[in-house]
Amino acid sequence: MSGWKAKRFWANVTVVEEAEGGWGVRLDGRGVKTPAKTALVVPTKAMAEAIAAEWQAQAEMVDPRTMPVTRSANAAIDKVASQRSEVIDLIAAYGGSDLLCYRAETPITLVDRQEEGWGAWLRWAKTSLGVELVSAKGVMHIPQDAKALATLHALVAGHSNFEIAALHDLVGISGSLVLGLAVSQGALDPEEGWRLSRLDEDFQAEVWGEDEEAVETAIRKKADFLHAHRFMTLCQPHRT
Repeated sequence: MSGWKAKRFWANVTVVEEAEGGWGVRLDGRGVKTPAKTALVVPTKAMAEAIAAEWQAQAEMVDPRTMPVTRSANAAIDKVASQRSEVIDLIAAYGGSDLLCYRAETPITLVDRQEEGWGAWLRWAKTSLGVELVSAKGVMHIPQDAKALATLHALVAGHSNFEIAALHDLVGISGSLVLGLAVSQGALDPEEGWRLSRLDEDFQAEVWGEDEEAVETAIRKKADFLHAHRFMTLCQPHRT
């Protein structure tokens, strides 16, 4: 949607339950479509209401940048649905190079922070997901157990297309499949998940000072990460 612009042409925005299942959004009675011209039908009323609120909030010119829920729903319908296997493989691959498994050798302050924060969630993965990942110091690739990786792949594949759209960003932005799954399952607060994904960067900022461009990039990424969590909850009415 990033390159699409149009003038607002509607007065009323409504949410409707579709006969074939799911929920749609109407602009003066006309159904909203995705950029690929597919009907925008979403799994929950809460998600449809969030999308409707974005459309209702538009001024004279439509600004897609202010419509993150619409954008994520479009991605689930136009991209994930047509490339589901590839997207699942992409997300699951993070299990083989999970951020939490690559530890600093020095200084001891960072080593301790990583063990306290990251170690706890690797232990959670073992007890709650049945997945034991190996960690080591340094950046050299660490081979992981094939059974553990297969379990992670199956966990990712168990999500709906809309959930996969959210999980893609939770994992890709954090660099950790474990953190992404923990946040998506409600086991880990998204703010804390973001903080844990930034242990290295935050430590470097403490030592060397903040870089203005890096701070601006982090702010954008955090907003996207928190949005991905919100979109995941909108997929699941019992968690909204």
